Amino acid sequence: MFIVNQAPIALFVYKRPQHTRRAIGALLRNPEAKDSDLYVFSDGPRTEKDIPTIQSIRRELRDIKGFRSVEIVEREKNLGLHSSLTDGISRLTDARGRAIVVEDDLVVAPGFLRFMAQGLDRYADDQRVFSVSGYMYPIEGDGLGETLFLPMTSCWGWATWKRAWVQLDRSLSGLDAVERDAALARRLNLDGAYNYLAMARRQKRGEIDSWGICWHLSAFLKDGLTLYPRESLVENAGVDGSGTHYTAAHKGAHTLLHPPVDTSGPAKASWAFQGRVVTDEIAYARVQHLLRRSRPPIVRRILNWIQA
Repeated sequence: MFIVNQAPIALFVYKRPQHTRRAIGALLRNPEAKDSDLYVFSDGPRTEKDIPTIQSIRRELRDIKGFRSVEIVEREKNLGLHSSLTDGISRLTDARGRAIVVEDDLVVAPGFLRFMAQGLDRYADDQRVFSVSGYMYPIEGDGLGETLFLPMTSCWGWATWKRAWVQLDRSLSGLDAVERDAALARRLNLDGAYNYLAMARRQKRGEIDSWGICWHLSAFLKDGLTLYPRESLVENAGVDGSGTHYTAAHKGAHTLLHPPVDTSGPAKASWAFQGRVVTDEIAYARVQHLLRRSRPPIVRRILNWIQA
């Protein structure tokens, strides 16, 4: 089996017991689970009414079997996803040099851990590669290799190395440079396909709590690339309204971007990785088209623009 260094898995959970069970069950269907160390970061309650649910989840977490080891980090206070996740990833990458990151609303395919391990091993020393994504946008696969690179990070089932993660700019200090350069801002926004700039501005003003935009901008300013599989190995199952940042307005776009993945088939043995670490321009154009299709209606876009 092509695994040199099985990375530890960081699973971030809050107060969604059904999602947590489903996420753990999907991970356990990966053959590599038995050789993997699982670290579960359980965020603390926001209000007193959250306490019973969180306590119940933590009792279930203590009974997890099937991984090489399980360690549960129980936060006393609510850190929020941004702080909980960045702290957890930093802990693991500092200690182990790499980490696989999964949130509680993700359902992974049986080949997910193997793809993570092989991608992490293959590009461990390539400074241009910032992360490995298990998720892939549902685009037409004709003309694409089994794996490819895109100039955009992913938040939905991914992995990274310490050498990349230490470049995370939590304060978004690079935002000023983007705002001074119209061409750079347009490239950040995928030529108008997605408004990352507005998201970064809102994060900078403290209006949202997104680790993802900090990570994306950090990689973008270093010309970092992310490795993707041609076919997604991750489904985001958080479309039921239980997520912290979910609103009904997200449902249409979510459905378009997250079709179900096969969680019952056998795990793929290996992938053909790219020798050249460059953006796949065909895939990139298709992703841009998909994101344009998933944008909210014109009225909401105008409101987003005004708020930015």
